[in-house]
Amino acid sequence: MNSTILITGATSGFGESCARKFGAAGWKLILTGRRIDRLHSLQAELSSGSDVHILQLDVRERDAVVSSIHSLPEPFQHIDVLINNAGLALGLSPAHEADLDDWDIMVDTNIKGLMYCTHAVLPGMVRRKQGHIINLGSIAGTFPYPCGNVYGATKAFVEQFSRNLLSDLLGTPIRVTSIEPGLAQTEFSAVRFKGDIQKANSVYDGCQPLMPEDIADMIFWVASLPKHVNINRLEVMPVCQAWGPLAIYRQMGGNE
Repeated sequence: MNSTILITGATSGFGESCARKFGAAGWKLILTGRRIDRLHSLQAELSSGSDVHILQLDVRERDAVVSSIHSLPEPFQHIDVLINNAGLALGLSPAHEADLDDWDIMVDTNIKGLMYCTHAVLPGMVRRKQGHIINLGSIAGTFPYPCGNVYGATKAFVEQFSRNLLSDLLGTPIRVTSIEPGLAQTEFSAVRFKGDIQKANSVYDGCQPLMPEDIADMIFWVASLPKHVNINRLEVMPVCQAWGPLAIYRQMGGNE
């Protein structure tokens, strides 16, 4: 296997599991993340089975994204699959109480970071007539929930951007997929609640959520299908989760 994959946000969760899954299959790995110690650990773990190149990178930094991807070592320059995994949710407050800094970080990471990485990688894919962009969305981009405000909006962008990319790429063999998980147990809630582990763990009490390995298996399947097959979007939830009823606020004591 000589294929090369770039995975953003590879230091935990879906990204880390994808690194292990694709690495075990012999793919060459380009792993990015902000925590260099975790990148080094992952490189040491996986390098015996595949070639691994690490990049300490914050996807919010446009110039760093462009320069890092454009200056990759020759063995890693031909990227066959890009997994835009880096993303986060911050806070769980109604819009009128939310921290505007949290909103900025979510937009910069979930939207702009995805745009920067895609824009840096896609022209090479088109030139080589080979490639697959896999974007990590969320069911929050389709189904609103209280206090999901900007996080849900950023994931709606991921879905629509993926669809529009596919429209732009008609006539090329480039594939585009949006992966949209529901409840999954990663560092997601710990980040959302800013390190409050007790509150983060309570999100998963009494249920069996999706695990990072589940999502990595799905992504690997999507990427391994015959080249003429494109999975446009893949929405997945654990069986403990379902869509809720439409909310109705009832004022007690009359309509006045």
